[in-house]
Amino acid sequence: MTDVTTASRRARGGGGAARRAERSAVRIETARYIERNIPNFDILNTEALEIIEANAETVLAEIGVNFVDNPEALQRWRDAGADVTGERVRIPRGLARKLCATAPSEFTQVARNRSKDVVIGGKNLVLAPVYGPPFVRDGLEGRRYATMADFEKFVKLAYMSKWLHHSGGTVCEPTDVPVNKRHLDMLLAHMTLSDKPFMGSVTEPSRARDSVEMCEILFGKEFVAENTVMTSLINVNSPLTFDATMMGALEVYAAANQASILSPFIVGGAMAPVSVAGTLTQVLAEVMAGVAYSQLIRAGSPIIFGTFVTSIDMNSGAPTFGTPEAAQITLGAGQLARRMGLPYRSGGGFCGSKLPDAQAGYESANSLNAALLAGVNFMLHACGWLEGGLVASFEKFVMDADQLGTLHHLARGVSVSEEAQAMGAIREVGPGGHFLGCAHTQAHFKDAFWRTEVLDYKPFETWDEDGARDTATLATARVKKLLADYQQPMLDPEIEGRLRTYVLEKKASMPDAFS
Repeated sequence: MTDVTTASRRARGGGGAARRAERSAVRIETARYIERNIPNFDILNTEALEIIEANAETVLAEIGVNFVDNPEALQRWRDAGADVTGERVRIPRGLARKLCATAPSEFTQVARNRSKDVVIGGKNLVLAPVYGPPFVRDGLEGRRYATMADFEKFVKLAYMSKWLHHSGGTVCEPTDVPVNKRHLDMLLAHMTLSDKPFMGSVTEPSRARDSVEMCEILFGKEFVAENTVMTSLINVNSPLTFDATMMGALEVYAAANQASILSPFIVGGAMAPVSVAGTLTQVLAEVMAGVAYSQLIRAGSPIIFGTFVTSIDMNSGAPTFGTPEAAQITLGAGQLARRMGLPYRSGGGFCGSKLPDAQAGYESANSLNAALLAGVNFMLHACGWLEGGLVASFEKFVMDADQLGTLHHLARGVSVSEEAQAMGAIREVGPGGHFLGCAHTQAHFKDAFWRTEVLDYKPFETWDEDGARDTATLATARVKKLLADYQQPMLDPEIEGRLRTYVLEKKASMPDAFS
């Protein structure tokens, strides 16, 4: 063996070791929010849109909406020119739409790591985790009530997930912490364990104020006054009812120039008509009333046209997901939002399944793809949703987060640049050859295709030797790896200390309440 041959083999071995080291190294990456380069799918023609818009105006003017236990809101509506009888507000035709016109068509939510700022609106899509489940599930302990430790794990997983742009809000309800104090711990976790954007508390107006005050510590009071640093979820108590708790939180955020998602909570057949057109009419009426009210609080405050859509199983009464009707409503509401010039929230990895199984996969894929085509700008529940939203699943979280990469790649569209045309590669290979070794493949193989971090594409023999693991088992391993690899992002110790002091003092100022 010559010295040259030995050196060559050592070099090749060293290169292989370097490549293996590169693959095994911990890399914390966050993809930029999606900027669509594909058209939206318009399911409704102009005539249908105009009918729905006219009917929504009729609902507001003749039927009206209720603002419950909120005399200040009723007075604001009187002053704006609405007809108020008791708690019923009837809004003259054109008034709500006129008020909505001052809301911005897009806005930037600032993250503490400014490279992770997100622009919500336009052709952009921002992906955020599941929100609100009281239960969690994993492959080791099964289904159980969520704890603060579970919540912190989800925040870490969201931080470590490349395709998620947002840390979310109540990723699960930590039931081991008093109701009146848990928002403080949840916000602290988002602020310290992640540097992605996050959501504020809406369960009581004072908790929304706490959220703003904690952001003033994290970002600086003057900065918060001039920038949007939170996006929060305000649900309408459908049909056509705006309760004082949610509206009180909306008032706090709008006054502070912080963003809200105004979202009807629609279960078709129970809280809205069974027809797609009827549901879209109610959704539009509720959104127009809520968005208009936000602009009465502060004209120009950022707000998102939201809709959460499911239907009901007429046999069991349970909500259903991933259905064609839900897709039609998601697509149609996107058109209505664009005609209003508002950012749009809908979609998610929805499913009714009790486990991260085939049903969960089918239903979630249907929901995610419909949302992409509908032009959604902010997608809550993008990963982790199980059992109709009752459960936040660790395995489903990483499975969904992995699949969100496909949305990024689909949204790019198809390039026809000179390099993408690959004429040089076709000439180089010619008839009967293969493209594995050609220059074009060598230049692009690392980033040409989306790559899964969860799914298995090994040959049967290799898969069988590795334990014949199904997707849920692979996802359990993925959860373990991400949590083991987690590295907390740096935060100024003085700021972190002030945040922790704020939380401790707030908690000490009130007795525990669990309802």
